[in-house]
Amino acid sequence: MPSQVDRVGAILQTDIHTTGRRGGADPVAGTFRTSFVRQPAGLKQRPALVLNADYRPLSYYPLSLWPWQEAVKAAWLNRVDIIAEYDEVARSPSMEIRIPSVVVLRDFVKPQRRVAFTRFNLFLRDEFTCQYCGTTGDLTFDHVVPRAAGGVTSWENVVAACSRCNLHKGSRSLKRSGLSLRKQPRQPAAEQLRNIGRKFPPNHLHESWIDFLYWDAELEA
Repeated sequence: MPSQVDRVGAILQTDIHTTGRRGGADPVAGTFRTSFVRQPAGLKQRPALVLNADYRPLSYYPLSLWPWQEAVKAAWLNRVDIIAEYDEVARSPSMEIRIPSVVVLRDFVKPQRRVAFTRFNLFLRDEFTCQYCGTTGDLTFDHVVPRAAGGVTSWENVVAACSRCNLHKGSRSLKRSGLSLRKQPRQPAAEQLRNIGRKFPPNHLHESWIDFLYWDAELEA
């Protein structure tokens, strides 16, 4: 007779089913990992929204999502509680599990206070907008004080810039290039990036996620 471990393992390798209809195999597979913020996934892959123990998303941009297999395994290991589910189920020959759509961590994960200086966080700070002309798309980054003039690679000297402005400015100073900054670049706080991320919701929100995203929004004065 198969053990409970074997049954859960079979579930994690099985197809997703809808009521009375067989679904396709889930393309997202893999073992449980301790990373909490994952790459966004389409709803067809049935990702689970991951909430901290305070019922707030661990991250807004990218939204904290797990593949359904990891959510099921985390629930079986008593690391999370399932608080909402998809209509679809995963079946093995010996058991059936509803696919989790929202899970909450049992232990609170303290948010990181230090913001890593990465290309993604830089673009997020600048709201994916060129800091010279205000356009979006086709972004790169630019040193306000050129490196050739002693400029350093830091939060205070690097901004998001479109390719056109970046090419126009080149290694010249702001004054010589005729460009001006929309705002002075500064090192962002973690909470600041979190609030900016809430302005960019993904285009694949499941209805069961809405309450947990809506109730964490700030009230307008």
